[in-house]
Amino acid sequence: MTKVTTLSEAVASIPQGAHVALSGFATARCAMAFAHEVIRQDLKELTVSQCVGAMDADILAGAGVLSRIIYGGGSRGRTGQHFCLNRAIEQGTIIAEEYSSLSMAFRYLAGSLGLPFIPIRSLQGSDILKHVQEVAPDTTGTITDPFTGDDWLVLKPLSPDVAVVQVQVADEEGNAQILGPRWENEEQVKASKRTIVITERLVSTEMIRREPDRTLVSGFRVSHVVQLPFAAHPSSVFQAYDFDEAHIDLYAKASKTAEGFQTYLDQYVYGVKDHWEYLEKVGGMQHLNSLIADPLLGY
Repeated sequence: MTKVTTLSEAVASIPQGAHVALSGFATARCAMAFAHEVIRQDLKELTVSQCVGAMDADILAGAGVLSRIIYGGGSRGRTGQHFCLNRAIEQGTIIAEEYSSLSMAFRYLAGSLGLPFIPIRSLQGSDILKHVQEVAPDTTGTITDPFTGDDWLVLKPLSPDVAVVQVQVADEEGNAQILGPRWENEEQVKASKRTIVITERLVSTEMIRREPDRTLVSGFRVSHVVQLPFAAHPSSVFQAYDFDEAHIDLYAKASKTAEGFQTYLDQYVYGVKDHWEYLEKVGGMQHLNSLIADPLLGY
C-alpha cells in the first residue's frame, strides 16, 4: 500500500506539542524542507530530540516552534554555533535537556528495545548529570545491580511521537535505506510511535529488496513517505549532494541576531510557497547541480 504523500500533508499530521525526533547531524542529512514547512504551518510547543544538534533544530528554535530540546549539544562545525538555539536557551524561551551524545544514543536504544530504563556509567560525576537532574529530574535514577550489589545510574528511555528521517532511497511502503553515516537514526525510528520518511529518490520495492542490509527503516513503522529532491539543502546527503557552503555561511551570519534571522525567514521560508520555490530562490538547478556528489567520494 502506498504511503506517498506531500510534505504539507505529512507535517499536518503532527499535532501541536508533539515530541519529534530529527535525523540531522550538524550540517548533514538535516530535515530542512520539513523544518521550513513546520514553520509555515505554525506548529508550536514542539519538543525536538536529536543526538547532536543540527541546522533543522536551530531554525525551528529561531522560529519559536520549540518549547524543549533534548540533545547532546552540537554546532555547525566550521560555521560556528547554533545561534538560534543558544539564544533561545539563554533567553529562557525553550528548556534544554543537554546530555552527552552517548547517553542520548542510550536513551533511544532503551526506547527502541522497550526497556523501562537503561544503565550507564559515563555520566557519573559529570556536570552534565548535574544539569540534567536540575532540568529533568524524572529522567535519571539509580538501581542496585542484583548480581554485584553495585549502584548504577539509569536513564529513562526516549519514546518520541514521531521520527522524521531524511534518507537517500525509499519505496512507496516506507522501507527506506540510509547510506553512509547512520548515527542513532535506526534507534530513533524504533523508539518512536511512527515515522515520516523524506526521501531523495522513490524506487520500487524490488530495488529495496536487492540490498536488504541497507534497509534500516521498515515500512510498517512509517506513516508518510515524501519524495523531495534536495530536501536537506543546505546540508549534505551522502551519495546525493554536498552541503551548500555559501548558503550555510549566509544562514550563519543572518542567525547571529534575531533581526537577521527574521530577515532570513522572510526571504527563504515565509517568502516562498513551498520547497520548489525555495530551490529556485537559492539558485535553481544550475546551482544545485554544482552540489551533486562525486560518485567515488560521496560528497
